[in-house]
Amino acid sequence: MSMVKTQVYLPREELKALHRVARERRRRVADLVREAVRSVWLRPVATGPVALWDGPFAGSSADHDAAFDEP
Repeated sequence: MSMVKTQVYLPREELKALHRVARERRRRVADLVREAVRSVWLRPVATGPVALWDGPFAGSSADHDAAFDEP
């Protein structure tokens, strides 16, 4: 995969925290940024049964199908 260099401006404290996380996880800062972009902004839109209900559900896992029952 070819990469294109880009520039991102972050507040100093966020950049320090990002470098700390990269050090702790033995990862490069660029890898963490790419991973975050993919997981937050580039993830595929949910389709199929998962996308039928996006509201809160107050029940338990035992009665999760009740969310789709007719009133």
